[in-house]
Amino acid sequence: MILLTGLIWLVPLGVLAAPYAAMVVDARTGEVLHSENADTRLHPASLTKMMTLYIAFEAVQNGEISMDTLVTISRNAAAEPPSKLGLRAGSKIKLRYLVRAAAVKSANDAATAIGEAIAGSEAAFARRMTRTAKALGMSRTTFKNAHGLTENGHMSTARDMTILGRHVLYDYPQYYNLFSRRSTDAGIKAVNNTNRRLLAAYKGADGIKTGYTRAAGFNLVASAERGQERVIATVFGGKSTASRNAQVAKLLDLGFSKAPSRVAFRAPGRPPYQGKGDVVIAKTSDPMPGTRAKSVRVASAAVTKSLRPQARRGAEPLPELLVAEVGQDITAVLESVQEVSALAKPPVDAAQPAVAVAQAVTAVAPSRSVKPVRRPAELVLASVRAQEPVEEAEVVSRISTSGGRHWGINIGRYPSKYAAEKVLLKTALAEMSTLDGSLRKVVNRKSGFDANFMGLTRETADLACRRLQARQVTCFMIGPS
Repeated sequence: MILLTGLIWLVPLGVLAAPYAAMVVDARTGEVLHSENADTRLHPASLTKMMTLYIAFEAVQNGEISMDTLVTISRNAAAEPPSKLGLRAGSKIKLRYLVRAAAVKSANDAATAIGEAIAGSEAAFARRMTRTAKALGMSRTTFKNAHGLTENGHMSTARDMTILGRHVLYDYPQYYNLFSRRSTDAGIKAVNNTNRRLLAAYKGADGIKTGYTRAAGFNLVASAERGQERVIATVFGGKSTASRNAQVAKLLDLGFSKAPSRVAFRAPGRPPYQGKGDVVIAKTSDPMPGTRAKSVRVASAAVTKSLRPQARRGAEPLPELLVAEVGQDITAVLESVQEVSALAKPPVDAAQPAVAVAQAVTAVAPSRSVKPVRRPAELVLASVRAQEPVEEAEVVSRISTSGGRHWGINIGRYPSKYAAEKVLLKTALAEMSTLDGSLRKVVNRKSGFDANFMGLTRETADLACRRLQARQVTCFMIGPS
């Protein structure tokens, strides 16, 4: 009995009690190949940082912040416990170094600084993390912080973290290489990857994120690619780094054995852009007995003002029309018309009141459709020879082919040209007021096809993006090249 007690204390406190959960999916389609306790809510530990980084990538793409933004480190961020980069309160560091430290070293101080830089506070950032999780389909996840240290209510599942890993891979492929770096420059020092052992030991492994706390055990979301096949495996509650990596390797092998060599790729699709600010849930009315109350989601980043189209320059104002209100005496209206006509025209013979009224109405409210009068047959055109020659000045006109339309907008990256063209057409039909006259353009990238609208002014591109974002459509502006 004493020997057994001694053996128990050889393992970090809390690890033995950490429940085990696992999942394997075909990353190309999202098909589940194996699962075990996948929907059990558990402590995610530093797997949380995948969401922190996902929102950082989203914020950069939508212009909230840039990778070169200097972030001032708060006391709250500097005080986070290890693993940490060692940031000092009041110091400034570029966002790109914080992203590297969070992705590679799993630095808690860097993760907190990222959240505060984007949302103003870690609490506000955690609420945005939870909103984004729901939009991604992570239905059993709630975030309370940006780093993943154990906190009451900060929970997720193996299924939800697998979903998040797939979105990190396909939604922002331009940043995915961060997770495969064995080491990286984090600004104030070089840091090593917490997942370097699996990256070195397993063929095709290129990410994604490790996590450990006493309450969670040893967690890992890993992705590997072999040929045309890619598999994502997730483990919660490992007993040690070595045993966790061994279990993940087995799950990846299982995934590759079950995944077909060729399959139609189905991208997960980015969620609606959450933007800045919190979402307010407001009940529209008290529910009727036996029914559920409807809720309205109002994002503070949504467009709050609908701009009225401006009148075309040089357009003449329309003449005011004579209108008789309902219930008004028509005789009085006609008399007032006659008075106005009398001021503008010579007196009319009283014996012809109908003609007078017609002339008066014509003077005040011209007809909308005027039939041209035929030219009299006896009218003779003046001879050109009879006119004095007029010296004409040479006028040179230069027509701009662009009209200042050097801007564009991007509404997402898609797995095929057909999918991008389909989204462009659908968006053009839904947003004709701002995108009218723009050029639909599909750009072939290594990771997919960008759907762009080009040939816009800066103001039109900005307005179009704000209107699309208000309808939960991902959009960011493209500047002149």
